Amino acid sequence: MNSEPVLFALEGSQAFGHAVAAQLGVSLAAQEDRNFEDGEHKSRPLQSLRGRDVYVCHTLFGEETASVNDKLLRLLFFIATAKDAGAKRVTALVPYLAYARKDRRSKSQDPVTTRYVAQLLEAMRVDCVVGLEVHNQGAFDNAFRCRTVHLESHSLFVNALLDRIGSEPVVIVSPDAGGTKRVDRFRDAWADIAGEQPPTAFLEKRRRESGITGDAVVGDMADKVAIIVDDMVASGTTLLRAAEACKNKGATRVFGVITHALFGPGSEQLYRAGAMDQLFITDSVTPQQQPQEQGQVTTLPVAGLFAQAVRELHTD
Repeated sequence: MNSEPVLFALEGSQAFGHAVAAQLGVSLAAQEDRNFEDGEHKSRPLQSLRGRDVYVCHTLFGEETASVNDKLLRLLFFIATAKDAGAKRVTALVPYLAYARKDRRSKSQDPVTTRYVAQLLEAMRVDCVVGLEVHNQGAFDNAFRCRTVHLESHSLFVNALLDRIGSEPVVIVSPDAGGTKRVDRFRDAWADIAGEQPPTAFLEKRRRESGITGDAVVGDMADKVAIIVDDMVASGTTLLRAAEACKNKGATRVFGVITHALFGPGSEQLYRAGAMDQLFITDSVTPQQQPQEQGQVTTLPVAGLFAQAVRELHTD
């Protein structure tokens, strides 16, 4: 029996799938995709999956050609199809997991969409879900009853930043108090690579219907390079506010480190405000608002992280 992993990439995620396949030294498995006139669709594998270890690549961000919901359904249906075809194990490789913002009830009768998505995937009999910097790692792990693997891109960012910053003193900044654990993990990655553990800081943030308020900065950033770390940016308001606060508190330069750069309407302000010296992002999603000058943004590929996860899972 063929012991190689079988790797698929669904419609809209082929570039990511090819990159993972290249890292693994395999080819993407063949599939048939058909879109019907009424908006329905189907995908089916074109090879036998009986007894095979199957990996399905799909990133779940909305774009002009496919909504979040459309992509989620494609993933759910393909997982179920692979299990029906006799796959021994099916693993979802998801660079961006949709609906992960709502992992708890912050208001009465709020939905907990992280758990609902987990239940949908489990209903399709998924065996493992591999996600990249899901909004809340604890909520991600607890939402699933199947196996989960949580990947982080911190080491990619640290290596890229060290090339730009060198030996200058730095401070790792969270744009709000809720992101301090993420900043601590980023600091640990920095210490592992650079051999020193920099200080951290965070900003006060209060979200109201009228907008975001709060001006307090906790931590010293005078004469330091400020590195603002966040998992996801949609409008860019919080990131821009943090960058301006860092400059006002004496930071020599400000870099933004964003794993999931959704960059929807309004985020173009990040490119023209001048408060940000450089943005570092991954290719987990395609930003809706692209900069006019590509030099303002450095994009780091995450296929290698997922390929390594596949290697480790496949040898279990």
